[in-house]
Amino acid sequence: MIMNKMYTYTVFDVETPNRANDRMSAIGITVIGGGKIVDEFYSLVNPETHFDYFNTKLTGISAESVKGAPTFPELWKTIEPYMSDGILTAHNAVFDMGVLKKCLTGYGIEWKPTAKYLCTVKIGRGCLPDMSHKLNVMCEHYGIALDHHQAASDSRACAEILLRYIDAGYDVNSFIRTFKFV
Repeated sequence: MIMNKMYTYTVFDVETPNRANDRMSAIGITVIGGGKIVDEFYSLVNPETHFDYFNTKLTGISAESVKGAPTFPELWKTIEPYMSDGILTAHNAVFDMGVLKKCLTGYGIEWKPTAKYLCTVKIGRGCLPDMSHKLNVMCEHYGIALDHHQAASDSRACAEILLRYIDAGYDVNSFIRTFKFV
């Protein structure tokens, strides 16, 4: 069996305020270390931009909800250590990684040029090709609680799915890719 349990995975999920997908309105982070969940973090984020009706309806997060929440640059000081430790992981990771990149770029925050990441959708398609890999479908399949489109719940559910893949003996690390931030 591949020793995936030796790695640290920083599983995250973002919610966005509008279709531009260049700002966050919430972020959930779930850290896996030693083959189990060892830490969790959640925050609303003031995106300093408008909210589309669709996004507010989907996530329940509105301009009113984020009054008093930290902006991304304020929050980055807190989440950067999480994001810098371990392999970044998300469900449909290209979306979440893209939002992270746009936030960093939009606020002129320099980070690292690249980061290793995993996508649980891609792992699922490779390991379980004959089923849908939508987050809610995977959670139903594995009996994982989900409050869909809530960043804390989505990141935890994604972490639980990753742990199911690891426990089943799938070589999830063969799915590691590199994301370019510059």
